[in-house]
Amino acid sequence: MNVTVLGAGIVGICVATTLQQEGHSVTLIDRDEPGTGCSFGNAGMIQCSSVVPLATPGVVGAVPRMLLDPKQPLVIRWDALAHLFPFLMRFLAAARPAKVEEISAALATIVPRAYDAYEPLLRAAGAHNLVRKAGELYVYKSTASFTGGGFPHELRRRQGIKVQDIPLKDLYDLEPALARDFKHAVYLPESYQTADPLEISKALVKLFVGLGGKLARETVNDIVIGPDGPKYVETNVARHKIDRLVLAMGAYSGALARKLGSPVPLRGERGYHLMLPDPGVSLRTSVISGDYKFGIVQMQHGIRLAGTAELARLDAAPNHDRARRLLPLAQEILPGLGGAEAKPWMGHRPSMPDSLPVICRSPRHRAVYFAFGHGHSGLTLGAMTGRIIGDLVAGRTPELDIAPFDVRRFG
Repeated sequence: MNVTVLGAGIVGICVATTLQQEGHSVTLIDRDEPGTGCSFGNAGMIQCSSVVPLATPGVVGAVPRMLLDPKQPLVIRWDALAHLFPFLMRFLAAARPAKVEEISAALATIVPRAYDAYEPLLRAAGAHNLVRKAGELYVYKSTASFTGGGFPHELRRRQGIKVQDIPLKDLYDLEPALARDFKHAVYLPESYQTADPLEISKALVKLFVGLGGKLARETVNDIVIGPDGPKYVETNVARHKIDRLVLAMGAYSGALARKLGSPVPLRGERGYHLMLPDPGVSLRTSVISGDYKFGIVQMQHGIRLAGTAELARLDAAPNHDRARRLLPLAQEILPGLGGAEAKPWMGHRPSMPDSLPVICRSPRHRAVYFAFGHGHSGLTLGAMTGRIIGDLVAGRTPELDIAPFDVRRFG
């Protein structure tokens, strides 16, 4: 078939590469270079233990702090509150205990398979050496933080995820670079770290093009819909005839999804990182601060501090102080961590209020497929999304129940 994939983030790249491998003729369209949007700036982790949604019990009480305290891991900009209100209502509804268990169970059907889905793609792209099994190490300087943060780990255990309590006598064998004043540690062994997420994207795009895939650096302006469904994708350069269409434009998918008959409560969650090119220390594992709620990860060109976010309008100016404030906190965790020439960055995570992506066939147009809304799990679920879309395009039944990821859950 002829398949047009809109969006060249890691999800769109994995979808396009998988379809090209299966013998389809695929055109991948994006206004930017592949992998340079939100996929560039993530923490580089394929988190096979990531079954905890963003909205959990207790989040209702945290909302005032998100509005009033700029130091919170997730903040809400006042000037976007009216715009965000419908999303926030759904977000709070998703935090009900029974709903959290339901969402977590859905994530547990797809997330643990994430690396297994990537492995054949990485091998085919000659990029297997860009990923290593590093695990996630949660460290706590405060017993209060450890006790208060216990729910996510218990939720993981209920979903069958490996969660290991690390005795302090073993902590520094696992990660020697840590400060010596931690009181608790928890390790999730089933997590993988990339040397550089952009290099992963580049390697997969090279494979895609090598298989005959077409890459179009164009801005998508519209989808022309006829009596029988979508007919053309109009860009600033050309009009592309549609045979099969995959919408994978991340945080920018909402308007086109609405035009295709499936309005979604998608919002851009602004994620920040701070890249330290000369950190002076190195890490064996990926470290998560249980006290301050951000990650410290080793990459090919330094250490990245990531995890702080805010809810705002897509076109709002970035607040890079959100990234810079992570450096002194990280220096408490890693003594000797250098911050010279630190580079802040901001990108738009495509977030759904229930933390579940949209991966399905369009209920309105049988030639259209949706692959967006992955939130914090775009890199993690890129290859699994490609595999599912590949099954749907080919008319095969996917290997897991994708009903929880259907766009019709929003009515």
